Amino acid sequence: QVQLVESGGGLVQAGGSLRLSCAASGSISSIHTMGWYRQAPGKRRELVATKTRGDNTDYADSVKGRFTISRNNAKNTVSLQMNSLKPEDTGVYYCHVNLYGFIYWGQGTQVTVSS
Repeated sequence: QVQLVESGGGLVQAGGSLRLSCAASGSISSIHTMGWYRQAPGKRRELVATKTRGDNTDYADSVKGRFTISRNNAKNTVSLQMNSLKPEDTGVYYCHVNLYGFIYWGQGTQVTVSS
């Protein structure tokens, strides 16, 4: 089994910054992709940013230039630095881990951006 522990959500004013972190533990030999998804009320869960073990990154167009994903393969952690936050960034952010086909999700952390 794999456990994901997220931290760093909260309430921030528009233009502010937050940093999310996620640590994976348990039966882990190697992680292919780590990243973040989010879900706003009444909307589908969507990709925010992912990073592969080989350092390939993918960002949603809406966050490019504002968010930066980083990953520590030795510690099995992934972080998301979110700058210039907008009210439309509000939602529950989920850590996502792909262990070469086995998918795990964190419990989610709330991010609220006030206007």
